[in-house]
Amino acid sequence: MVESDYQIYLLHLRELADKLGCEVHAYCLMTNHVHLLLTPPSVDACIALMRNLGQRYVQYFNKRHGRTGTLWEGRFRSCVTESARYVLACYRYIEMNPVRAGMVGTPDEYPWSSHRANIGLRTDVMVRPHVEYLALGGAANTPAHSYRQLYGTAMDEALLRRIREATNGGYPIGGDAFLSTVAGTAKRRLEPGKAGRPAKKKSKSNP
Repeated sequence: MVESDYQIYLLHLRELADKLGCEVHAYCLMTNHVHLLLTPPSVDACIALMRNLGQRYVQYFNKRHGRTGTLWEGRFRSCVTESARYVLACYRYIEMNPVRAGMVGTPDEYPWSSHRANIGLRTDVMVRPHVEYLALGGAANTPAHSYRQLYGTAMDEALLRRIREATNGGYPIGGDAFLSTVAGTAKRRLEPGKAGRPAKKKSKSNP
């Protein structure tokens, strides 16, 4: 990928997010995949965003690089997150991707993520602060300053693994009450191999 490829992807993402009412809190464009932290107005809006974004970008990329066919492997993967406990961890998980991949030494060195915007080093009109991000601010510090300080400590490896597995498996991250709510409103996995809504039991008649 070249610089213009990243720029075009971000352009389409911004246009579609505005059109569909999806708030983008964090993003990271890697060389072969993308991470996004979104608050959509509905599940359908999120699906429409990713579908239309993929279609637009594939058309551009194939024409630009003289190729045909699909670009992504399978459909996008997602997980629903309980904001109060896990949103800031998802911010960090996303923006630390280039560091974990050995591409840069610190997240602010990577140009194709939301990190520099979220720590107040540049303006990105697409990035909208989540309520949990805004709650970091106080009398002494801005949310951006406090958010930057979070990167002074390492993320818990178990939490990193849980976010990664939930995203790949398509099940939500949260406490028991949150998972119970999700199970009651959507057919979504709660954990690996466990469906959101229990299957109906068949009644048995005695002979």
